[in-house]
Amino acid sequence: MFCGASKTLGNNSGWLAFGWFSRIRLLVRVAGPDMKAKIVITPKKAVFDPQGKTVQNALEHMGYTGVEGVHVGKYIEIDLADGDPEEARKKIDEAAHKFLSNPVIEDYHIEIE
Repeated sequence: MFCGASKTLGNNSGWLAFGWFSRIRLLVRVAGPDMKAKIVITPKKAVFDPQGKTVQNALEHMGYTGVEGVHVGKYIEIDLADGDPEEARKKIDEAAHKFLSNPVIEDYHIEIE
């Protein structure tokens, strides 16, 4: 028997939490997004990456040898409604080019699942 109302967890994961005996939580998966866009944005190879260089130096100081280069970028996931994957790719590509990345100094790669 459930005590209390259900609520959606704050991380937009599509999970509902139900209070149960005031201490135990029962999680139920509800319908989530139908498609997901994954965008990886990295600095272009010709652009100096100070954050990547800092990580590379730290790895070397920690004893990790053989690291020839580190490139620090961004990873973005976007949940999409059901629809045409090719149309979704076009829209996400436009958003990545105009807003999510700086095409002068960054490259990006898109996957639609």
